[in-house]
Amino acid sequence: MSLILSLETSVDTCSVALHQNDELLCTELISEPQAHATKLALLIESVMRKGNHTFADLSAVAITSGPGSYTGLRIGTSTAKGLCFALNIPLVAVNTLELLIYQASFHNPDKALLCAMIDARRMEVYSMLANADGVIMHETASEIIEPNSYQSLLEKHKILFFGNGAIKCKELIQHPNAYFVEDQIPRASSLGHMAYKKLKQQQVEDLVHFEPFYLKEFLAKQSSKPLF
Repeated sequence: MSLILSLETSVDTCSVALHQNDELLCTELISEPQAHATKLALLIESVMRKGNHTFADLSAVAITSGPGSYTGLRIGTSTAKGLCFALNIPLVAVNTLELLIYQASFHNPDKALLCAMIDARRMEVYSMLANADGVIMHETASEIIEPNSYQSLLEKHKILFFGNGAIKCKELIQHPNAYFVEDQIPRASSLGHMAYKKLKQQQVEDLVHFEPFYLKEFLAKQSSKPLF
């Protein structure tokens, strides 16, 4: 029996879940921007208490590896690695876009292509494209969305766009075959299902060398206020 604690911190929302093998025991989610640092530990404590388990019972910790929020990924990774080192258990990582595609594949009655998008500021997104069965067609990419983006594919296929980067592209990607879902966010409750499959196949990370998939370097904002 495998008890997996899953942490999703790659976007503004923050969620935690506990799975026994492939069964969801409990989950917590908070939709509060920039709350990862203050709320993640509380969410972890809550699901462990609700699941009636102690940290010693854990078999693995799972996280979304990115792309996504630099700060969120850093906090999630450091928390997960700390738990794994302390408990001597493996770390399982899942690409955030793959998680979004996995979730969307259950809500795709028209069997459209699946395009996950995470906001990367301005008109740039991190994207991944898969077929209706969730098989990846184009790996993670950073792209600037323009009026002609995806037009050649849309001439031949329906495409379902989702994730927090998709809605801002809606005005530019205009085609009868383009569909947009507004409320699709990566969730720890789904992450645990993917992590269980990877754990069974021993697809775990090197704790010492693992780093999140940032895709591009973090750029600190320069304050517009004078120092003195």
